[in-house]
Amino acid sequence: MSVNPSSNPIVSDEPAAIGLRGVPLSTLVYCSRAAAEVDDAAVQQIVDNARRANPAWGITGLLVFGGQLFFQWLEGPPASLHWLRERLHTDNRHHGMVVLSQSDDVRERLFPDWSMELVGADSIRDVLQDAMSEPHDDATLATLQAMLDGLAAEGL
Repeated sequence: MSVNPSSNPIVSDEPAAIGLRGVPLSTLVYCSRAAAEVDDAAVQQIVDNARRANPAWGITGLLVFGGQLFFQWLEGPPASLHWLRERLHTDNRHHGMVVLSQSDDVRERLFPDWSMELVGADSIRDVLQDAMSEPHDDATLATLQAMLDGLAAEGL
């Protein structure tokens, strides 16, 4: 399936509703290595661009950058994330993209207010624990717990 970037695949006037009321919410979690020329200013530009573009596509998430590694959690409508994943695979600002998780679920968003949030690698555990303290459905809580368990297994 291919999404025309000039057409917005959002069918709801309220992107936050995606994942609720039986509407699927896609999730894409990946890591990759930044290209040698990517520095903090380049990462900030990526985040700024995402903050401008993502709301129109119903995409929310976070980007972790540290040690020339990216970790990104994205959520949104299936068509939007499919289109974005194709773009990410051809983005020369990173390489070695490994998809850690990809799913379509009916659940609440983990980061409903973040069109894109930049989180330091040393802060990711705090972000996930804060998210756990807010009311969520069982599937969302299980996802957050699995992410925290994965960090613990990696010694982070």
